[in-house]
Amino acid sequence: MTIDQFNFAGKKAIVRVDFNVPLDENGKVTDDTRIRGALPTLKKILADGGALIIMSHMGKPKGKVNPKFSLGQIVDNVAAALGTPVKFAPDCAKAKDAADALKPGEVLLLENLRFYPEEEGKPVGIEKTDPAYDDAKKAMKASQKEFAKTLASYADCYVMDAFGTAHRKHASTAVIDDFFDKDHKMLGYLMEKEVQAVDNVLGNIKRPFVAIMGGSKVSSKIGIIENLLGKVDKLILCGGMTYTFAKAHNGEIGQSIVELDKLDVALGVEELAKKNGVELILGSDCTATDGLDFSSMTVKPGSKIITCPANEIPADLQGVDAGPESQKAFAEAIKGAKTILWNGPAGVFECDNFTAGSRAIGEAIAEATAEGAFSLIGGGDSVACVNKFGLADKVSYISTGGGALLEAIEGKVLPGVEAINK
Repeated sequence: MTIDQFNFAGKKAIVRVDFNVPLDENGKVTDDTRIRGALPTLKKILADGGALIIMSHMGKPKGKVNPKFSLGQIVDNVAAALGTPVKFAPDCAKAKDAADALKPGEVLLLENLRFYPEEEGKPVGIEKTDPAYDDAKKAMKASQKEFAKTLASYADCYVMDAFGTAHRKHASTAVIDDFFDKDHKMLGYLMEKEVQAVDNVLGNIKRPFVAIMGGSKVSSKIGIIENLLGKVDKLILCGGMTYTFAKAHNGEIGQSIVELDKLDVALGVEELAKKNGVELILGSDCTATDGLDFSSMTVKPGSKIITCPANEIPADLQGVDAGPESQKAFAEAIKGAKTILWNGPAGVFECDNFTAGSRAIGEAIAEATAEGAFSLIGGGDSVACVNKFGLADKVSYISTGGGALLEAIEGKVLPGVEAINK
């Protein structure tokens, strides 16, 4: 069943979205990309004459009520985006009356699903090493099913449109499906687009295929890096992982972020790239400083900021961005590509002093896209980059999923998609 085939007239639809949006210290939304991404699905339901129940998580409250992560903070944003009033249920597990009272065209937003440990299905207050853990896990799985059953009782049909959590087997993403027959559960427009975008990258590769992997740690990306080395023509590795590769060759990296227990992994990536005939591009130089304030993402007055080789960083400095030579090499590698995947920035782009590396990548991708490449941007930081640099409308597709996108590209089955097909 697809959302286009279903008529929501007179039906109540419960939709799992990913409204885990960033908030400032005053609880105001700073980037509503994920809210806007869900609008086609939500508006389709309302246009058909259906009633809409929206559910999502926010942050990591770890199964406890935490006002900092309340979805009540975004009610006005959702209402403004939909162009209609939005009611709020302050307890997602006790919203039956509010759901029953909904009339066609009305909208109800449930409170944060993760205020209940049953959403993630993880035992609380017990370690995996505890002899009683297995029993606690079994009991939690039973509770998770009851929680999902409660959520399902609010509606006639279920729509999965949260790609950002599709890789999690949570109550609202994979267990709830058991309570709807195959004709009353479906993927939303956003999910369909996300799945198609992944297929465009991996199932319909046009060459040259260039992937850019950034971020701080090799360990968090090793699975996808190894998978991509069997598919891409060129692989650019940038961001904090640059310094793990430099250190693996006995480079001097100063105070830069490094995974000392992953030096052999870095060398292994280089060998695998060589074996597969993949051109591996690593940053040769960097911008380094001794004065980055991570709490405010600003540079302290009087700080040093220099450009130096990525393997010759002074002892008191840390690498925070790709240098000019690296930027040229990245742009040259992207030029002429026909398929592009970008996940992870080239530096601490949140600080305006250190945006050059990520901007160079973004602009090169935009140029290649204008010349006919299919470009997929995924992961929160990469999405924030293209938005910050005004490039969002100059790339082919911006994914709302980070971990889900990586797992899909890694070739893993996503529980949130698999459950719809059961």
